[in-house]
Amino acid sequence: MALVNIPRLDLTHYTAGTAEQRAQFVQDLGKAFNETGFVTIANHGLSDELIDSLYDSVKKFFGQPEEIKRKYEFPELAGQRGYTSKGREKAKDSTTPDLKEFWQRGQTIVGEEYSKADFPDNPEVTELPEFNAATSEIYKKLEEAGRNLLKAIATYLELPEDYFEKYVINGNSILRAIHYFPIENPDAISPEAVRAGAHEDINLITLLIGASADGLEVLTKDNEWFPIRAKGKDIVVNVGDMLQRLTNNKLKSTTHRVVNPPRELMGTSRFSVPFFLHPKASMSLASLDSCIDAEHPKAYEDYTAGQYLDERLREIGLKM
Repeated sequence: MALVNIPRLDLTHYTAGTAEQRAQFVQDLGKAFNETGFVTIANHGLSDELIDSLYDSVKKFFGQPEEIKRKYEFPELAGQRGYTSKGREKAKDSTTPDLKEFWQRGQTIVGEEYSKADFPDNPEVTELPEFNAATSEIYKKLEEAGRNLLKAIATYLELPEDYFEKYVINGNSILRAIHYFPIENPDAISPEAVRAGAHEDINLITLLIGASADGLEVLTKDNEWFPIRAKGKDIVVNVGDMLQRLTNNKLKSTTHRVVNPPRELMGTSRFSVPFFLHPKASMSLASLDSCIDAEHPKAYEDYTAGQYLDERLREIGLKM
C-alpha cells in the first residue's frame, strides 16, 4: 500500500506557538491538504469530558423509540435541522441509501439580522436536555477550532490570515451526530449498501470527532482505500468541495467512505460526530486568481456557496 501523508498536528502550535511553530504548522497542514486532503489534530480545545458527555447523550438520543425520534424530523428543512431517518441520504451518484440515521444542528445567528428560511431554529429535544446542551457546546468549540484552521489555510494560500472570517462567522455550518445502526440481517441488505458510500464533503472543511469504531477510509492517489484512525480524542480534518473549488484543486477534497464492519461485528452500532464548516450562502467560490496558471487552468464555473449547497443537497437526496 502506498505511503499516505496524514500527519498529526498540534493546533496550539498555530494558536499559541512561536513564529517557527506557526510557520511549520501552516506548511505541514498545507502539504497534507495538497496531497491527501486529511490531517489529524491534537489539542483542539475539546476536553475528554465534553466529548464523553456528547457521545453519551448521542447514544441516548438514537436509542429512543422511532416515534420519539420522528417527532423531530422535518423533511421540508432538507435534513439541515433535527432528525433524518434511515434510508433518506445516499452518496452522490449512488442509488442505494446509506445505512445510517442522523441529527443536524445548525447555526445560531448572533448580532445580525437573518431570515428563518435561511437559518431555521434548532429543535430542542425535550426528552434529553443534556443532548441539546452537549451538541450546542460542541458546535461552538468545533467552530472555533475550524476558524483557526482556516486562518492557517489562508496563510498557506498567501491570503490575509482573516480572509475566511467574514464568510464563516454566522455562516451555514452544520454539526451532525450520526448513528450507523446495527445490521441485524446482513443477507437481507443490498450488496451495495454500506454505512456511508464513497463521497466528498460539500463544505470548506470538516472536523470529525473520533468515531466509536473503525470504518473510515480515504481513497489515495493510487486508487487504494486507506483506513483513517484518529489517536485517542484527536479530531480528523479534511478538505471539502467548496475549498477545492476555491483553490482550483490546489487543496484536495478527497473521496472517503465508511465501510461495514466484519460480519461478526455487524450487530453493533457505530457513532460519529462531524462538523461541516460552511460559509455564508453569498460567498463566491470562484477560483482564486493565485491558484490559476498555465499549468492549472480554471477548472470550475463560478458558483456561490448557496448555489453549490443547493445543488449537492438535491444530488444526495435530502432536497427535492
